[in-house]
Amino acid sequence: MAGRLDNARILIYSHDSFGLGHLRRCRSIAHSLVGHYKGVSILILSGSPIIGSFDFKARVDFVRIPGVIKLKEGDYTSLGLQIDLEQTLSMRESIIYHTAASFKPDVFLVDKEPTGLKGEVVSTLKMLHALGTINILGLRDVMDDPAALKIEWQRKQVQPVLENLYHDIWVYGLKEMGSPVDSLDLPVAITNKINHTGYLHREVPNEHRWVSPVTLDQPYILVTPGGGGDGIEMVNWVISAYETDKSIIYPAVIVTGPFMHQANQQEFIERCEKLKNVQIITFEPHFEFLMDQAIGIVAMGGYNTFCEILSLNKRALIVPRSVPRREQIIRASRAVKLGLVNMLDPEKGMDPSIMARALHHLPNQAPPSEHAIHGMLDGHKLVAKLILNHLDHPVNLDSQTA
Repeated sequence: MAGRLDNARILIYSHDSFGLGHLRRCRSIAHSLVGHYKGVSILILSGSPIIGSFDFKARVDFVRIPGVIKLKEGDYTSLGLQIDLEQTLSMRESIIYHTAASFKPDVFLVDKEPTGLKGEVVSTLKMLHALGTINILGLRDVMDDPAALKIEWQRKQVQPVLENLYHDIWVYGLKEMGSPVDSLDLPVAITNKINHTGYLHREVPNEHRWVSPVTLDQPYILVTPGGGGDGIEMVNWVISAYETDKSIIYPAVIVTGPFMHQANQQEFIERCEKLKNVQIITFEPHFEFLMDQAIGIVAMGGYNTFCEILSLNKRALIVPRSVPRREQIIRASRAVKLGLVNMLDPEKGMDPSIMARALHHLPNQAPPSEHAIHGMLDGHKLVAKLILNHLDHPVNLDSQTA
């Protein structure tokens, strides 16, 4: 049933310096909320260069802020504009601030970065806090190695912002998977704000016009490095396994991701053209359809892909990265202990025969549902409930969906 939050406004900020994870999470939350509540309007602030490639439901829109990209040495640079970083950041902060001042949200939901990129949302948090807006920080289940995160948050002066400007901190995960702020020695005034919501459930959309970008008419293994910018080694390992072992039963569909370097994409395409049982594409905006039809998943273990694996109950082999953050390897290791997925650690070597054996075994391993945890996929329902608790609007239940 859908309730009403008449004229409620929610502003979501996603810094999106690189990849698809932040945007996909914010979009998922926005779509869930407009499905839960009629009358609510949601605006997403994003720096993603491909946000326009996605479809958005009615009452969800976006404002594209100038993009930046993180360089290998850790610095940032402007993505599309031939201007220096300082000017780009100044423009971003101004757009965020003035959009928020004009939109006048009831709730401001910040994704992952408590102070925004280079502190760009602090001025907006202060302004909205003074106006009575509910400021909420949303964190994925794992951020990084606690020691590294502690240093990062100290450098960014996060603690006073959490204590003074945020009303709630939502962790989109399970307590059984740990807390992203474990071992940070945060004061009780901050830890009391934390709510674990469970993971964000994903569904296959009702899209009858979708046409598959691949031509396979049999079950396949889906290989996805997410956005693809850091998935070259994983994709290479899988292709090498198919090149080495011709007896792998199920074919593979590889989605490289839009951010994989073009030269690497071209090399992989040429190699896959020589393999009868491997197809490769760059990007699919309706990715859930491809995952739904797969018999198993090979992925790096980013947050959104992990949610999809759990939601669609897919057998999964995780090949996590450990740099520049240890997020993926921490998540995968914890999920293996809970029996939800299997994992290959690339740091232990990337022998094609090891990957081939794992691909042979993948379709036979237990699906996540065999080790499901209570509330595991309640994220969207609890987020909707928490929003309702904060907003002082009359609620009238309606039997129709939004």
